[in-house]
Amino acid sequence: MAKQPTDIIYGIHAVEAALRKQPQNILQLFVQQGRNDKRVQTILSLAKNNGVSLQAISNDRLREKCPKARHQGVVAEIRRDKSTPVSLEDILQKENLLLLVLDEVQDPHNIGACLRTADAAGVDAVIVSKNRSPALNAVIRNVASGAAETVPYIMVSNLARALDKIRDANVWVVGTSGDADRSLYESRAGNRMALVMGSEGKGMRRLTREACDELIAIPMTGSVESLNISVATAVCLFEYRRQLSA
Repeated sequence: MAKQPTDIIYGIHAVEAALRKQPQNILQLFVQQGRNDKRVQTILSLAKNNGVSLQAISNDRLREKCPKARHQGVVAEIRRDKSTPVSLEDILQKENLLLLVLDEVQDPHNIGACLRTADAAGVDAVIVSKNRSPALNAVIRNVASGAAETVPYIMVSNLARALDKIRDANVWVVGTSGDADRSLYESRAGNRMALVMGSEGKGMRRLTREACDELIAIPMTGSVESLNISVATAVCLFEYRRQLSA
């Protein structure tokens, strides 16, 4: 019988979130020998309560499981989730909707940070192109600090067509661009909207820009020309959340 496919996750927040949200998918939990601080105790308690197999191993062995990663003393081997993922069609059924669309963002650290921001801002789903952004991996999960287990990460075959579908579902699509004439603070949030962020270097692609209802820019008054994508995402999402709660 072929061995079932597995993934590795690491870091206190990512492992704790997996234990709370999907304990049935954790095949084995590894904890650094000698670690018994409060944060690790919480992990151990969750593992025990959920019947998760636990093994104490050396720091060197932990490093072998996730090379070059800051594992924080905890690593878990998880079953690759074969359940039916949340689809774009499912998400579009919601009455009030806030989506984050990442166009060709490839750095897993930036994607993880955007997921974390999305969770904090109450985003309903993060949407990426399956050919131009990575699938969920250990780095994304670690940087997301648990948000990868709470915010649907939807990969679509064609981002421009997905945006057309989003607009057809009466969702206002706002794209961000440094050369846009309209400021973020002139834009008005709606109960059904999608924010599109471009890639780290090139910004949005032409077809993506054309699929937006509105283009906005974050006013920059200093000497730098742009913000890191996760920072820019936070600025935009929380401005729209502020407007919606005003």
